[in-house]
Amino acid sequence: MFHRVHTLFPLVAGTLLIAVSASAGPVAASSSTNTLLHQAVNGGWRSPAHKARDRYRHPVRTLEFFGIKPDMTVIELEPGAGWFTEILAPFLYAHGHLIEAATPVDSHSKFMRRMASAYMEKLKTDPAVYGHIEKIIPFAPPGQINLGADDSADMVLTFRNLHDWMNQSPATLARVFKAAYAVLKPGGVFGVTEHRAKPFANAVESSRELHRLPEDYVIELGLKTGFRLAGVSEINANPRDPENINVHRLPPDLAGPVSEHAKMLAIGESDRMTLKFIKP
Repeated sequence: MFHRVHTLFPLVAGTLLIAVSASAGPVAASSSTNTLLHQAVNGGWRSPAHKARDRYRHPVRTLEFFGIKPDMTVIELEPGAGWFTEILAPFLYAHGHLIEAATPVDSHSKFMRRMASAYMEKLKTDPAVYGHIEKIIPFAPPGQINLGADDSADMVLTFRNLHDWMNQSPATLARVFKAAYAVLKPGGVFGVTEHRAKPFANAVESSRELHRLPEDYVIELGLKTGFRLAGVSEINANPRDPENINVHRLPPDLAGPVSEHAKMLAIGESDRMTLKFIKP
């Protein structure tokens, strides 16, 4: 059985204190998971522009839904600009292990090379926050897809990436799911958020044209891979999103004409599924 979460909890303020001692981590060992997450989310290293996205991405409630703990080994897939890395790195700093499966800087794509270089530069600029990232694995499906030793991670996380792998091919997306399954320990969690298409839409077409996937397709893929579906949450749902427009027209990208920006801002970021899979 899985559970579906609807309840919304208000965010509370907090300030994460970076220790001046090189041997000390940035969080207190006695703090609760919820407190540590709020401290990370409210950290001063996060820009106002990134914090403005919290109202749509609900990082504390999302990570709590996945069941993250500060002593876990967590792998983040394709971190992009590092929006969630800003939260995961300090949260896991003292007792956990964060592994970034990131786009290699020598990617064949100019756009991906630029993004990868910016991400690596971001990590170098603030070692107090990012200096404890355990390793960075080159991750470029379908060629580079190994996430590490089998049964070695407690959690694998992907945020708004599934359509990118689907746009290469359904087989590529399936291989990512298999890689996540392989690296997770029994009982480990694969946490997924993804732009949501209309129910039972054609997955290939909706991914290619709108950068969205139908939730039923993703759930079926997870079950075929061998995962158990442990939870389906509406934490990141947006009922204002009509689900029939390309997600890049919505904020934060606003890639459409200026004349539609006000309308897109009124909608907000995309409607998103939030799924918790567990490896039996």
